[in-house]
Amino acid sequence: MNKPELVYTTYIRSTPEKTWDAITKPEFTRQYWGGNANVSDWKQGSEWQHVTNENEPWITGEVVESIPPKRLVLTWADPDDLKDVSRVTYEIEPLEDMVRLTVTHDNFMADSDMSGKVSKGWPHVLSSMKSFLETGTGLKVGCGS
Repeated sequence: MNKPELVYTTYIRSTPEKTWDAITKPEFTRQYWGGNANVSDWKQGSEWQHVTNENEPWITGEVVESIPPKRLVLTWADPDDLKDVSRVTYEIEPLEDMVRLTVTHDNFMADSDMSGKVSKGWPHVLSSMKSFLETGTGLKVGCGS
């Protein structure tokens, strides 16, 4: 069985720095990800968590690579099943008056159900982030979307 690789690319009227901040700063993440936040110091080897409004970990992992404001690579796991680890790579590229953001979610374990969980969530979250960066308001996104 082939392991899935989910790749999402979107173009956002923003700067690499603002896009990086939208991914890494809790006060921004909460604006477009249903009130959830990404929390870490974003240094290679550090833990990161995606937490709910109640600061309960929804997703957890490690910062594998951090090159602000260009590239961020994270491991990704449900706290209830830490053995089921996958990888998320954010690549931010300036392009004229916008950025091209490519998010790749891959390295799923052979028996993982995580790819099914995130395949619908990523397009929703990234559309909400684009709206947030361009208009100041994210879309309605439920916890886990």
